Amino acid sequence: MKDNSHKRHIAKAVTWRIVGTLDTILLAWLISGDPLIGLQIGFAEVVTKMLLYYLHERVWFRIRAGITKNGDSKKRHIAKTVTWRIIGTIDTMILAWWISGDPMVGMKVGGAEVVTKMILYYLHERGWYKIDYGLKQRRKRIKEQQREEV
Repeated sequence: MKDNSHKRHIAKAVTWRIVGTLDTILLAWLISGDPLIGLQIGFAEVVTKMLLYYLHERVWFRIRAGITKNGDSKKRHIAKTVTWRIIGTIDTMILAWWISGDPMVGMKVGGAEVVTKMILYYLHERGWYKIDYGLKQRRKRIKEQQREEV
Protein backbone atom coordinates (compact mmCIF):
# COMPACT_ATOMS: atom_id res chain seq x y z
CA MET A 1 0.00 0.00 0.00
CA LYS A 2 1.31 3.42 -0.98
CA ASP A 3 1.90 5.94 1.79
CA ASN A 4 0.00 9.12 0.86
CA SER A 5 0.76 10.84 4.15
CA HIS A 6 3.27 13.16 2.46
CA LYS A 7 0.44 14.61 0.35
CA ARG A 8 -1.65 15.06 3.47
CA HIS A 9 1.12 16.84 5.33
CA ILE A 10 1.81 19.14 2.40
CA ALA A 11 -1.91 19.98 2.17
CA LYS A 12 -2.05 20.63 5.92
CA ALA A 13 1.03 22.84 5.66
CA VAL A 14 -0.58 24.89 2.88
CA THR A 15 -3.94 25.34 4.63
CA TRP A 16 -2.29 26.17 7.92
CA ARG A 17 0.06 28.63 6.26
CA ILE A 18 -2.89 30.51 4.74
CA VAL A 19 -4.57 30.83 8.14
CA GLY A 20 -1.30 31.59 9.92
CA THR A 21 -0.12 34.17 7.40
CA LEU A 22 -3.37 36.11 7.56
CA ASP A 23 -3.18 36.13 11.35
CA THR A 24 0.47 37.27 11.32
CA ILE A 25 -0.17 40.04 8.80
CA LEU A 26 -3.05 41.39 10.87
CA LEU A 27 -1.19 41.20 14.20
CA ALA A 28 2.06 42.68 12.83
CA TRP A 29 0.12 45.51 11.19
CA LEU A 30 -1.79 46.29 14.39
CA ILE A 31 1.33 46.11 16.59
CA SER A 32 3.74 47.96 14.30
CA GLY A 33 1.14 50.42 13.02
CA ASP A 34 2.47 49.84 9.49
CA PRO A 35 0.56 47.64 7.03
CA LEU A 36 3.70 47.19 4.89
CA ILE A 37 5.61 45.74 7.84
CA GLY A 38 2.67 43.41 8.49
CA LEU A 39 2.77 42.21 4.87
CA GLN A 40 6.55 41.80 4.86
CA ILE A 41 6.54 39.74 8.05
CA GLY A 42 3.59 37.65 6.90
CA PHE A 43 5.10 36.86 3.51
CA ALA A 44 8.58 36.16 4.93
CA GLU A 45 6.95 33.53 7.14
CA VAL A 46 5.44 31.73 4.18
CA VAL A 47 8.81 30.20 3.29
CA THR A 48 10.16 29.50 6.75
CA LYS A 49 6.90 28.27 8.25
CA MET A 50 6.00 25.95 5.35
CA LEU A 51 9.28 24.11 5.76
CA LEU A 52 9.12 24.07 9.55
CA TYR A 53 5.47 22.93 9.57
CA TYR A 54 6.12 20.09 7.13
CA LEU A 55 9.04 18.86 9.25
CA HIS A 56 6.91 19.16 12.42
CA GLU A 57 4.16 17.06 10.79
CA ARG A 58 6.64 14.37 9.71
CA VAL A 59 8.05 14.09 13.23
CA TRP A 60 4.57 13.83 14.79
CA PHE A 61 3.52 11.27 12.18
CA ARG A 62 6.35 9.03 13.38
CA ILE A 63 5.52 9.58 17.06
CA ARG A 64 2.52 7.39 17.86
CA ALA A 65 2.08 8.69 21.41
CA GLY A 66 -1.41 9.69 22.43
CA ILE A 67 -3.32 7.91 19.68
CA THR A 68 -6.38 6.18 21.11
CA LYS A 69 -8.05 3.01 19.84
CA ASN A 70 -10.50 4.96 17.72
CA GLY A 71 -7.64 7.02 16.27
CA ASP A 72 -8.67 10.29 17.91
CA SER A 73 -6.69 12.10 20.54
CA LYS A 74 -7.46 15.58 21.76
CA LYS A 75 -4.44 15.36 24.09
CA ARG A 76 -2.21 14.58 21.12
CA HIS A 77 -3.63 17.56 19.23
CA ILE A 78 -2.96 19.78 22.23
CA ALA A 79 0.63 18.50 22.46
CA LYS A 80 1.13 19.15 18.73
CA THR A 81 -0.35 22.61 19.21
CA VAL A 82 2.10 23.46 21.98
CA THR A 83 5.21 22.14 20.19
CA TRP A 84 4.27 23.87 16.96
CA ARG A 85 3.54 27.14 18.74
CA ILE A 86 6.99 27.13 20.37
CA ILE A 87 8.68 26.66 16.99
CA GLY A 88 6.37 29.13 15.25
CA THR A 89 6.70 31.84 17.89
CA ILE A 90 10.48 31.76 17.82
CA ASP A 91 10.43 32.02 14.02
CA THR A 92 7.93 34.91 14.10
CA MET A 93 9.84 36.85 16.75
CA ILE A 94 13.10 36.60 14.80
CA LEU A 95 11.47 37.61 11.50
CA ALA A 96 9.46 40.48 13.04
CA TRP A 97 12.54 41.84 14.80
CA TRP A 98 14.66 41.53 11.65
CA ILE A 99 12.08 43.11 9.31
CA SER A 100 10.91 45.89 11.64
CA GLY A 101 14.34 46.56 13.11
CA ASP A 102 12.71 46.73 16.54
CA PRO A 103 13.11 43.84 18.99
CA MET A 104 9.97 44.95 20.85
CA VAL A 105 7.87 44.52 17.70
CA GLY A 106 9.24 40.98 17.45
CA MET A 107 8.40 40.27 21.08
CA LYS A 108 4.92 41.78 20.88
CA VAL A 109 3.97 40.01 17.63
CA GLY A 110 5.32 36.71 19.00
CA GLY A 111 3.47 37.18 22.29
CA ALA A 112 0.17 38.01 20.62
CA GLU A 113 0.52 35.01 18.32
CA VAL A 114 0.88 32.63 21.23
CA VAL A 115 -2.79 33.19 21.99
CA THR A 116 -4.29 33.55 18.52
CA LYS A 117 -2.27 30.82 16.85
CA MET A 118 -2.83 28.23 19.59
CA ILE A 119 -6.57 28.59 19.16
CA LEU A 120 -6.41 28.62 15.37
CA TYR A 121 -3.98 25.67 15.22
CA TYR A 122 -6.09 23.51 17.52
CA LEU A 123 -9.16 24.19 15.37
CA HIS A 124 -7.10 23.41 12.25
CA GLU A 125 -5.96 20.08 13.74
CA ARG A 126 -9.51 19.12 14.73
CA GLY A 127 -10.75 20.01 11.27
CA TRP A 128 -8.07 17.96 9.56
CA TYR A 129 -8.83 15.00 11.81
CA LYS A 130 -12.23 14.81 10.13
CA ILE A 131 -10.64 14.68 6.66
CA ASP A 132 -9.17 11.39 5.41
CA TYR A 133 -7.15 12.93 2.58
CA GLY A 134 -3.83 11.07 2.42
CA LEU A 135 -4.95 8.46 4.95
CA LYS A 136 -7.29 6.28 2.91
CA GLN A 137 -7.01 3.30 5.19
CA ARG A 138 -7.50 5.14 8.49
CA ARG A 139 -11.29 4.94 8.77
CA LYS A 140 -11.28 1.36 7.47
CA ARG A 141 -8.81 0.27 10.19
CA ILE A 142 -10.77 2.06 12.90
CA LYS A 143 -14.01 0.36 11.86
CA GLU A 144 -12.29 -3.04 11.78
CA GLN A 145 -10.88 -2.49 15.27
CA GLN A 146 -14.29 -1.49 16.58
CA ARG A 147 -15.88 -4.64 15.09
CA GLU A 148 -13.21 -6.80 16.74
CA GLU A 149 -13.95 -5.26 20.15
CA VAL A 150 -17.66 -6.10 19.92
